[in-house]
Amino acid sequence: MRDYDEVTAFLGEWGPFQRLIFFLLSASIIPNGFNGMSVVFLAATPEHRCRVPDTANLSSAWRNHSIPLRLQDGREVPHSCRRYRLAAIANFSALGLEPGRDVDLEQLEQESCLDGWEFSQDIYLSTIVTEWSLVCEDDWKTPLTSSLFFLGVLFGSFVSGQLSDRFGRKSILFATMAVQTGFSFLQIFSINWEMFTVLFVIVGMGQISNYVVAFILGTEILGKSVRIIFSTLGVCTFFAVGYMLLPLFAYFIRDWRMLLLALTVPGVLCIPLWWFIPESPRWLISQRRFIEAENIIQKAAKMNNKAAPVVIFDPMEELKLPSQQKILILSLFRTRNIATITIMSLMLWMLTSVGYFALSLNAPNLHGDAYLNCFLSALIEVPAYITAWLLLQTLPRRYIIAGVLFLGGGVLLLIQLVPEDYNFLSIGLAMLGKFGITSAFSMLYVFTAELYPTLVRNMAVGVTSMASRVGSIIAPYFVYLGAYNRVLPYILMGSLTVLIGIITLFLPESFGVTLPETLEQMQKVKGFRLRKNTRDSTEKEENPKVLITSF
Repeated sequence: MRDYDEVTAFLGEWGPFQRLIFFLLSASIIPNGFNGMSVVFLAATPEHRCRVPDTANLSSAWRNHSIPLRLQDGREVPHSCRRYRLAAIANFSALGLEPGRDVDLEQLEQESCLDGWEFSQDIYLSTIVTEWSLVCEDDWKTPLTSSLFFLGVLFGSFVSGQLSDRFGRKSILFATMAVQTGFSFLQIFSINWEMFTVLFVIVGMGQISNYVVAFILGTEILGKSVRIIFSTLGVCTFFAVGYMLLPLFAYFIRDWRMLLLALTVPGVLCIPLWWFIPESPRWLISQRRFIEAENIIQKAAKMNNKAAPVVIFDPMEELKLPSQQKILILSLFRTRNIATITIMSLMLWMLTSVGYFALSLNAPNLHGDAYLNCFLSALIEVPAYITAWLLLQTLPRRYIIAGVLFLGGGVLLLIQLVPEDYNFLSIGLAMLGKFGITSAFSMLYVFTAELYPTLVRNMAVGVTSMASRVGSIIAPYFVYLGAYNRVLPYILMGSLTVLIGIITLFLPESFGVTLPETLEQMQKVKGFRLRKNTRDSTEKEENPKVLITSF
């Protein structure tokens, strides 16, 4: 029985065909970058105050003092959701009384914004917040918009693998790209918040499905030596490129509907990729479609200038492909040791995800230019991915993950000590925190895959990555807390990140250790007294090195 990689070895590892697939699939990820984070501009909340209608019979002095002041971050600012009762101040104005001199403003009765709000247009001409007044009593809808988008991401990540197994990688890749682009376009015509949000959930489903299927297609077509670079630097870096394009689009297009229209155009430009990206030969073989698989390999050989055998895949010969056994999720909790590792891994994924997405969503709310801050938040991801890739080559997993988590969480905790006049320092610390958390996030796939045995490895990575989706659903509410206290989100994120860094130190070390093949071979949690497994996982026998990808 021959292996697929052995049969197709004549193609080489990095010929013109592989380079084309690498860059086209990576480029298809770019729209995911700005669609995944577009909510930071589409649902931005500008400064606002209660509207005082022009028809109100107020003197200029009373009009200037119609909004009460409140204390925020140590300074007095106009209230966003209250005004003095209009009938009362109109009466005082008619009597010729002066605010503050003849009338004690603190004793005046207040009311809600009965005539709506006035929104500042210094940064945004319009957002869904200004269009549908998602402030004050309705301000809970803004973080819910982001959370429901990530709920769509959670559902999409759950079904995308099954769909691509059933209908093929290429078909589902382009179908989900069409879903992401098409429903983003439909959002432009939203007539209310409810319609916008329902469509946004569907966009989230397409967004992650496109990412996952492109990842699977790339890892199945590319050779072993290129696979890990594609799954780390390839898709991650191009996602960051798309993320960097978002603030550039938003800077020049300040209206949310026009911005959304501009963000759908790159998705349309991906249509010609259909004629260049092939179906996965591995999937075709699993479906017994040998002729189609052979045609793809023949074209690849021609592109790489390689001589192909007359018969590449013999239908009469059984080809060895990775087995996909049905495993129950309860296997991840079979013993106390395995259950402890699983619970700690779930916490690690979820809290790291909270930090990553909360910092990404909060970038425009930092002091200074919102567009520049968002660009820096995207730019810092590129060195974070490169650093993670370099560290994974030579250093123990749990120490480097804990180290970058301590770095990220520690600098976030320092933000509360920075004086308000040193805004540039706060921004620098926030970006350094994003660097540490992003580095840790990109290492988790490899670390989790190395901890678990072959039998449950896909299940473990799938379940823990689902926990990260739960973290992304929670993250918008960390940003929401910033409306009440500027540094509270950083205190919470920093504390949780340091805590999960400490917990990471208790996980087993996987670097340089033979990959476990059975549950009994899994290493023990450090620092806990657990029942001894029937077989020691730290066997000293040398096995061939196994390639671990980030999925």
